[in-house]
Amino acid sequence: MGKEKTCINIVIIEHVDSGKSTITGYLIYKCGGIGKRTIEKFKKEVAEMRKGSFKYAWVLDKLKAECEHDITIDISLWKFETSKYYVTIIDAPRHRDLIRNMELSQIYKNKNNSPIDK
Repeated sequence: MGKEKTCINIVIIEHVDSGKSTITGYLIYKCGGIGKRTIEKFKKEVAEMRKGSFKYAWVLDKLKAECEHDITIDISLWKFETSKYYVTIIDAPRHRDLIRNMELSQIYKNKNNSPIDK
């Protein structure tokens, strides 16, 4: 039997417009949580919308309004697995009007320590 993987839960909380979604998407990509083909698709889409620096942010932005207005509205959760870890990353909105969604992400992080569902 192999060694059990450690679960890592991360919530990204930072000031508005500080690049939370972008750095989180980049981290997911570099850790192998999303493929290069998907990133290339996002790169093409953001170029068409003239939002070239947002290709990594779109990994987590699921709502159309988030992509159009460059703001995280709802928490975004992404799970992936590396050779050593089960990782859950939550990108939390930080806009004053959306703080409740950020608080809910903290509750989820503290309660969810299970491995990735396959």
